[in-house]
Amino acid sequence: MAHLTEQTEIKQLGSTLLNIGALLLSSGASTGRTRKTINRIADSFGYSTDLLISHRTIMLTIRDTQNDYFFNNLKRSSPHGVNFKVLTGISRLSWQVVEEGLTVPQINDQLGRIASLPHYPRWAILLFVGLAGSSFCRLAEGDFLDMLVVFFATVSGLFIRQEVHRLKFNPYICIYCAALTSSFIAASALKFGNGYVHEPAFSTSVLFLIPGVPLINSFSDMIDGNLNNALIRGINGFIISFAIGLGLLTSMFIYGL
Repeated sequence: MAHLTEQTEIKQLGSTLLNIGALLLSSGASTGRTRKTINRIADSFGYSTDLLISHRTIMLTIRDTQNDYFFNNLKRSSPHGVNFKVLTGISRLSWQVVEEGLTVPQINDQLGRIASLPHYPRWAILLFVGLAGSSFCRLAEGDFLDMLVVFFATVSGLFIRQEVHRLKFNPYICIYCAALTSSFIAASALKFGNGYVHEPAFSTSVLFLIPGVPLINSFSDMIDGNLNNALIRGINGFIISFAIGLGLLTSMFIYGL
């Protein structure tokens, strides 16, 4: 009976760890962070793990110290985004497992709560991303009118990106549409602003699209020796940057800037 209980536990834990890993990857975690979190939880249960983490897939093997019981399976993650609420929540959960000895059902309950955390309201995202864009413009020595143009351009570009994404377009097409919208608005103000709008408004109108997380994770994976994932994330960041540049180039071509 004890043997059946341990076999059941290792299967349940393996399934839970795969869910945790897939959720971490889809929320913007690096390969190293995903590996450390899964190992931390498995170690607290007294199991050893072997992990193979690709860009969108996790293969996991768990076994006990006597190699009597093991679990082996793989799981594919959803498309990658950025959700710091999930990353923070899972990190706290992993340490809670170590310190308080949570059972697998308790971990699943906590994981379900973390996965169901609501996103920020859409209006709040648009507002604060617009303010961030205006701040970048100010750092580039733009004046108040430049900041106002960038705010409107950023909010409009992000709104278009959200709408195009909702229609299930290719992610890079979404980036291009957002960059084109933002830069088109800023270029219009620069072209017809009678000298009251300056170049910082145009150059900073698309900074909200810069792929910071993919590029940072690419560098982090490279340092950790996860070269395949580092290369994939780096290429992804390069294509996003290319889509941004293409949107800017289109606006410049339209207005002859």
